Amino acid sequence: MNAVVDVVLPCLDEAAALPWVLERIPAGWRPVVVDNGSTDGSADLARSLGATVVHESRRGFGAACHAGLLAAEAEYVCFCDCDASLDPGLLPDFVRRIASGEADLVLGRRRPRGRGAWPLHARAGNLALSRMLHRRTGLRLHDLGPLRAARRKDLLGLDLTDRRSGYPLQMVVRAADAGWRVAEVDVPYLPRAGRSKVTGTWRGTWQAVRDMRSVLRE
Repeated sequence: MNAVVDVVLPCLDEAAALPWVLERIPAGWRPVVVDNGSTDGSADLARSLGATVVHESRRGFGAACHAGLLAAEAEYVCFCDCDASLDPGLLPDFVRRIASGEADLVLGRRRPRGRGAWPLHARAGNLALSRMLHRRTGLRLHDLGPLRAARRKDLLGLDLTDRRSGYPLQMVVRAADAGWRVAEVDVPYLPRAGRSKVTGTWRGTWQAVRDMRSVLRE
């Protein structure tokens, strides 16, 4: 398959993880690192490693992801955390499923590998949201993980508006409302490099759940 793919990597102080992540981007694909205000030199490091760097001054996971989507040019766009918890080298199978017509949106179902890969409170929050998503859309998903792929044109058509932690959920909700076929693929979930800004704390997890509950009330 000769698909041209852009991989959006939202980034806030991820210098420790960037080399590991970028060296796993499939050959011929373009990594788009969206710097969300890093102070550890992430942007310069990403650029030196061959990535396209986009700056997004508005803080927030959704703001960074959407800036990357707007900067993307390829037919297919993938999203991946930039903390070395997920391997972008797994994404060709995601894109293959879309290109073959098997699915319109493919999500990575995280399978923890190693102690501390997925804190209990974050896992519980994800489970609760998956159940709420089922009640809202009828989709039976196990995870709302950040490793995912879809066609760029289709994603832009969803008119996503959340710029915080609700962005990935809003993508799934609006995809379901639009009749998309949503598929899950098991992926290993590794202990991240450095400290999480969201799910590493109860407060961060609670804020993420609150953002996502707002999305489900759409």
